[in-house]
This record gives sequence, structure tokens and C-alpha cells, in this order.
Amino acid sequence: MTPQEMRARIVRYGELVPCKTAFIDAHTPGSDQKENFTIIGGGVSESPDQHVHIRDTPGFNIGAAGQPPKCRNSLHSHRTAEVFFILKGRWRFFWGRYGTAGEVVLEEGDIINIPTGIFRGFENIGTDYGMIMAILGGDDAGGGVIWAPQVIEDARDHGLVLGENGKLYDTKKGENLPDGVSPMPVLSEEELKTFPELTTSEVIPGYVARYWDLMALADRRPAQVIGEHGVLRDRPGFEVDFINHHTVLDASVTSGRNDVLMVMRGHWRLSWDGGDVILAPGDTCAVPPSLAYRLAPSMSGEASMYRARDTDDAAGPTWRD
Repeated sequence: MTPQEMRARIVRYGELVPCKTAFIDAHTPGSDQKENFTIIGGGVSESPDQHVHIRDTPGFNIGAAGQPPKCRNSLHSHRTAEVFFILKGRWRFFWGRYGTAGEVVLEEGDIINIPTGIFRGFENIGTDYGMIMAILGGDDAGGGVIWAPQVIEDARDHGLVLGENGKLYDTKKGENLPDGVSPMPVLSEEELKTFPELTTSEVIPGYVARYWDLMALADRRPAQVIGEHGVLRDRPGFEVDFINHHTVLDASVTSGRNDVLMVMRGHWRLSWDGGDVILAPGDTCAVPPSLAYRLAPSMSGEASMYRARDTDDAAGPTWRD
């Protein structure tokens, strides 16, 4: 194996590089303080200023959003999975054409697999800066964001124009659409009818899992969170499981897949032949398929993490059997 195949790659929480101009609502009051982080893969950022920590993808993307209190992410939709878990803070997720079809409040460690094809947004309703981690389906994260019409219109009033090429242009800086590039078209009323207005009773039972329930389920073996037989049943091109300090793990893991470890709480020792590292809360670690690794808490006390792994399923709409 090459040296690249023999090592895990780590993006430390404290070394994440934010982008404050990632999306079309970057100048819109109420959304203008949000920060976007692209950890693995190019994500869905519309800005050339976005820093990408690890560019090659394992069939899905890992990102994060950081926001101060009362800051929100505007209504948008995705063609592939958009999964969030709360790393820090208290967040409100809302959905529907105008964000009024339903909502749910998530606490630290909770996870939501938002159904594809619905408009969704989220807001930090806590008292401190908050951070949510994201898993996006597909190498190209679904090809970009589909914005609700009012978001594009509001952004235009604040100097930002999104081109049909998916790139953002800031007229306040003297930027204009290049020749031959038209503005991103606004969805028509007929097109908007294809975006469902799901109720809370449809979304919460099948798409939200609570941290302390997962902590209980992972008392003997990893709890499958997202997968064909997971707590949240879906086949988005990746699986997600949950591990804690009670979980009994095999002495060594060689999945033959791309494993991405995302630490929620505590400190974890990741070791392999010839290597050893400590992972802390908020750290993201990409483990290559060929690497046999061992994983255990490095300290006593509460420890937990989410682990994402690619599958042979194609990224696409939410799976329903």
C-alpha cells in the first residue's frame, strides 16, 4: 500500500476554516453572520472563497455550519441526503414553502435526516455560538442547492446574484454575471407544487433520532442510525452508526469501505499498525478502506461519536420501501 493508503486524515475542530460568503443569503439580515465549513468534498458552497479541507470524496461530503444566536440558514432544498447532528448548541429546524409546514428543536447529539425534495432551514436558538455537522449524499453533494424563490429575491435586494452556473456574484463588489451566464431561474408556481409540505408527524418519527436514545442503544454494539435497518431507515449512499464508551468494538476494524469518524463527546484513541492519534470533540477523521484500525475511548467518562461509511447504494431521493 502507498503511504496515502496507510494513514488516516484528520481535520481538527480548532483548525476549521470558515467561509462567510458561501451562499446567496450571505448579505441578508438574519443570515449574514453564518459560517460554512467544507471538511470533506466540495460541498454545496456557491463561493470561490470556500476553503476545502479534504477535496476527494468517499461517495458523500462532510461539512458544518456555525452560527451565532438568532442566525438562520434560509429555506432551500437538496436532491440528495442532508443529514445534520448537533455538535454545539440548540437548533430549530423548520420546513415547507415558507418554513411553516413544521418544525423541531434539536439538542446536542441529536441527528436529523431531512427528506429530499422539501424546503428546509435552520436557526441557532441557543445562547451561544452553535455548530452543526453535516453529511451530504453523493460526490457532488447533489449538484447544488435549490433555493426558495423568496430567498433569491431577498438576496438580489442585498446585492447578491446567483448565476445559472451555480456561482455567486456580489454586485456590491462590482461583480457582474459573465457574458453568456443568466441568473439562476426562480422556480415557477407549477414547479413549487412538486415540493411536498410534510407535517411534523410525518417528519419527526422517521427522520429524527435523539442522542440519549442512541446512547442507550449503543450499550453493546454500534447502533445503526441511518441504513436499511437503521433507526432512521434510508439508503442515501452511505450508512451512519453511533458508538459510545459502552460499545463493545472488535479488536480491529477493516471495513473495506471509507469510514469517516466524527467525534461528539469525549476523547478517542485511534490506532493502527504504525500509527496512533487522539481524536477530540468536533474532530473529523477519514479512514481509508485498506487500513485496519482500533478505536477506544482514551479517557474515562462520557464518549460518543458518529461514524459514516459509503455503500453501493446510489445517492438520490430519500428511500422509501
